[in-house]
Amino acid sequence: MGEARPVTAPVLSEAEMMARLRDFVAAQASLAPGEVRVGSLRRLAGGASREQWSLDVELGGATPVLLPLVLRRDPPGRVGESDRGLEFRVLRAAARAGVPVPRVHWCCGDASVLGAPFFLMDRLEGETLPRRLLRNPEYAATRAGLAPALGAILARIHAIDASRPELAGLASAGAGVGSALLETRRIAEAVGRLAVEPHPVLDLAARWLEARAPEPGRRVLVHGDYRVGNVMFDATGVRAILDWELSHLGDPVEDLGWLCVRAWRFGNDALPVGGVGTREALVRAYQEAGGAPVDREALRFWEVCGNFKLALVFITQCRAWIDGVPSLELASLGRRTAEAEQELLDLMEGPS
Repeated sequence: MGEARPVTAPVLSEAEMMARLRDFVAAQASLAPGEVRVGSLRRLAGGASREQWSLDVELGGATPVLLPLVLRRDPPGRVGESDRGLEFRVLRAAARAGVPVPRVHWCCGDASVLGAPFFLMDRLEGETLPRRLLRNPEYAATRAGLAPALGAILARIHAIDASRPELAGLASAGAGVGSALLETRRIAEAVGRLAVEPHPVLDLAARWLEARAPEPGRRVLVHGDYRVGNVMFDATGVRAILDWELSHLGDPVEDLGWLCVRAWRFGNDALPVGGVGTREALVRAYQEAGGAPVDREALRFWEVCGNFKLALVFITQCRAWIDGVPSLELASLGRRTAEAEQELLDLMEGPS
């Protein structure tokens, strides 16, 4: 994944965005611009790395069609971090495999249209805030069944044929290098480069992971950020799996381990899988749905690696604040590095 590069990009008003979207959709749908209406455009909260906008698109003709959509766009002026076209194709492949995801419609890689690459997908109704999932009584049934549901969905994701031509370009470990070892070294290098003070616990974690990295094995499509914060849900269960921008080829247990990282439990540490279930229930559902047998030591490795990676995320956010980004949120998140370090110590001191 390359570094983001600043480029000159137009600053568009909402009216200009709607006009350009009207013309783009008309061309994609083989309609005249006058047969397409775009309205109700508004920026959605969240999306620190990708902008998301809600909008309604009406396609005219003999039978008008109203499409409630979400526009997912790179921040204008930044290119090179990841590929919206590839994310679009991964979502389309996931939908074909029966994974609950928003249906995608059109993708545009031409930054001159809206200032950055983007794609359009269905706008679904549901909730995404984990704290509501864990606390609100109307989601009690969803909580009870979520860990098995996420295990079964993950088995479908890992069964997707990642050799399909439309998925060419997925990042992968180099030949002869396992994704576990590659990820360990990538994180350790970044910690050494970005940290402004010593982190002996992270040095210890790097050595622990190096010594226990699973051997290179089967590579599958890995979601890359599989956690409860990227799950849309309602009172009936999972509505969709969101945010596929970190998808890559790798060890399937990586997704399982990331889902168990302590930060995603939001205080409910008694249930290590997102605060809603046990590791045993997750693994059992994953294997019963067709996922490959999960080695428990491999799962432990990837949970440790996930906390190691989370520590890097906090260090990166703190470094941005130190380097001059005026954000108290970045400064406060930087202080949470100690939480990841404590979890690393607890996990590494467990049974060998």
